[in-house]
Amino acid sequence: MMRKLSNWADSLTYGARQVHEPHTLDELRSLVAATDRIRPLGSGHSFSGVADTTGDLVRLDRLPQSVVMDTQNRTVTVAASMRYAELAQHLHGAGHALGNMASLPHTSVAGSVATGTHGSGDTQRCLAAAVRGLELVGPEGDLIELRRDTHGDEFAGAVVALGALGVVTRLTLDIEPAYEVAQWVRLDVPLDEVAENVDAVFSAAYSVSLFTDWRSGQGAVWLKHRTDRPGSGWTGGRPATRSVHPVPGVDPESSTEQLGVPGPWYQRLPHFRPELIPGAGAELQSEYFLPRERAATAFAAIRSVANQVAPMLHIAEVRTVRGDDLWLSSAYGRDTVTFHFTWHKDLPAVRPVIAAVEELLMPLGARPHWAKLTETPAVRIIAGYPRATDFARLAVKHDPDAKFRSAFIDQLFVNS
Repeated sequence: MMRKLSNWADSLTYGARQVHEPHTLDELRSLVAATDRIRPLGSGHSFSGVADTTGDLVRLDRLPQSVVMDTQNRTVTVAASMRYAELAQHLHGAGHALGNMASLPHTSVAGSVATGTHGSGDTQRCLAAAVRGLELVGPEGDLIELRRDTHGDEFAGAVVALGALGVVTRLTLDIEPAYEVAQWVRLDVPLDEVAENVDAVFSAAYSVSLFTDWRSGQGAVWLKHRTDRPGSGWTGGRPATRSVHPVPGVDPESSTEQLGVPGPWYQRLPHFRPELIPGAGAELQSEYFLPRERAATAFAAIRSVANQVAPMLHIAEVRTVRGDDLWLSSAYGRDTVTFHFTWHKDLPAVRPVIAAVEELLMPLGARPHWAKLTETPAVRIIAGYPRATDFARLAVKHDPDAKFRSAFIDQLFVNS
C-alpha cells in the first residue's frame, strides 16, 4: 500500500492512488501517455486541494534541474520543479535577478506560477506574469511549447492553469540586472492611517507588507527599498531598532535582514531567509485578492469581525499586486490589494471564521487564492473571472479526455 503523502503543513493528505517520480523527460512522457488520470505536484505548499487527485500524482524533483540563461533576450529557462531560492542563487551569481519573489522562497517555480502566487509591490505583478514561455507534456505524452510572443491570447490562458492543461516541465522567465534591496520595518502603525493612505503607504518602497492581528488597531509595515529607486517618503509609526519576525514575539532568526542593511535582492524580497529550509508549519492559510480601490472598505470590514479573527490568527498580511492579463490570475484585469491570513492549525475552529471574513469580502469582489483555504462555493469563485469560459474551452482543447482534471477543476468548470 502506498504511503500517504501530505502537504507542507501536514494539513491535507492527498488522495492519489500512486505517486510517480520519473528521472528523465522521456520517462515522464511515457508515464503521462500510459496513465488515465494524472496531476503534477510541486513543493506541496498549497492548503487547498488544487493539486490533489484520486488518480496519480507526479513529482518532477528527480528530473535534471537545468538553468539556461539568455542574456541577449534577458530570460532564464528553468526546470519546473526548481525552487525559487535555488534559481535566485544561480541568477545572482551571474549578475541577474527576478523582478519579485514571494514571501517564502522555497516553493517550486511551476507550482507558484500555476496558482498565481505573488510577492508585493505597486509596480509588481504576480510571479506568473514573468513567464515568457512554457514547455509541457500533453495527454498523449506529446511535448508542447507555448510562448508569449507567438501564442498571444492562448498563452495568457495557459500560464496560471491550475495543472489542467498538462504537466509543465520547463518555464522561461523574464530577468533583469541584479540589484540591491535594503529593508526597514515600521512598528505601531495605526491601521486607520494605512486605510486612509493606501497609495502613500504601499508606494513607500519597492515592496511593502503590512502585518497585523486586526484587533490591536496597529500593525508593522515592512519596507523593502530597491537602492536604485525612490519611495514615497512615507514614515508612519516608529522605526524598529532590532530585527523582528512577521509574527510578534517569534525569534527573528529566520527573517531576512533588516535595519536598512543593503543586500542582494533575493536575500531581502522574501520575508524568510532562502538558506534556511522551513519545517512543516503548524498553520493554515487563506487569502483574498480585492480591487485596489476597495482597500479602505475591506480594512473596515475585516476590523468589524476582528474579535472573531484575532484569536485564530498567527498573523495577517496585506500586500499590493499590479494587475495582469493572465486569465486565471487572481489579479487579472485590475490592480489589487491582497489580504492574507495565517491561521492556527485548527480547521474546525478556523472554518467559521474564514466564512465570516468571506461573507464580508466576496461582495467587494474578492477572489480567493487558488492554493489557500476557502468556504466559498467554486461556482461563485469562478464567476469572478471574466475569461473563465475561455479557459474551460482551452482546457478541453489541450486535454479532450480530461486526463489532467480533478474534483477541484470539475467544481470550477462544471459545464465543460
